[in-house]
Amino acid sequence: MGRPLVFEILEKPVTSCFIGLCSAIWFYIQKNNIGYSHVGLSYETAVAGHHWRIITSAFSHISILHLVFNMSALWSLGVVEDLGSIGLGLQYYLHYTLVLVVLSGVLVLGIYHVLIQKFKLEYFRRVTAVGYSCVVFGWMTILSVKQPTSKLNLFGLLSLPISFAPFESLIFTSIIVPQASFIGHLSGIIVGYAIAWGLIHGMNNYWAVSMLGWIVLVSAFSLKKSGAYDFSFLEIESVTDSSLPSVRFIASGNGRTLQMSALPAAGVEIV
Repeated sequence: MGRPLVFEILEKPVTSCFIGLCSAIWFYIQKNNIGYSHVGLSYETAVAGHHWRIITSAFSHISILHLVFNMSALWSLGVVEDLGSIGLGLQYYLHYTLVLVVLSGVLVLGIYHVLIQKFKLEYFRRVTAVGYSCVVFGWMTILSVKQPTSKLNLFGLLSLPISFAPFESLIFTSIIVPQASFIGHLSGIIVGYAIAWGLIHGMNNYWAVSMLGWIVLVSAFSLKKSGAYDFSFLEIESVTDSSLPSVRFIASGNGRTLQMSALPAAGVEIV
């Protein structure tokens, strides 16, 4: 008999939390009939200032098959939490999951930008990416470099050598999920190699908390600016003064209001 699930959950607390979060978001999306266009990341929406979609797109899934594949792979990759002896471990897992979520999303947009502006492929302007695949492929790649003898188990039926798993899974998902984002998966692999080879390094609790704070701040302002969600305590207004941008708290009848002044330069927005 296998080990009770509760013991495995206790051994992979962060992975279990991410799986629970993604599953809860999927249930909410299904219950409220939310589509790709509401939470996904595309070049067009990013240009429009919907920077918060880098985060929402990563944790959202529309297809149950897509969710099951990603969460099954993520569960297998949760072994990273126990590999502190080779420089990985729980803190490393948390820190670089944050990096993977943000940088893989930014890289997707960068690739779309090149395809649209350089190669005139307007199709990619509206292509919408959604799902945790970027992070999953990133961790596959990191583990393939740091622990090449590991195995990746999918659905409890398929076992792949981790050293080949990123590219094998890239092909596998393209076959069983035709709508899967090749560019999104490839972006996760690229960022994963950058982390594994030490090109991206130095993350600690201070930088992780700072990065998380900036993510929350930028997401809140972009939600407000894009009109996707109204934060009544945030006020963003433009001024004609050409001084440098400033952020300050001002007194109001309902407490404290954050007010930002912005330069009136054409084509430039401060969010």
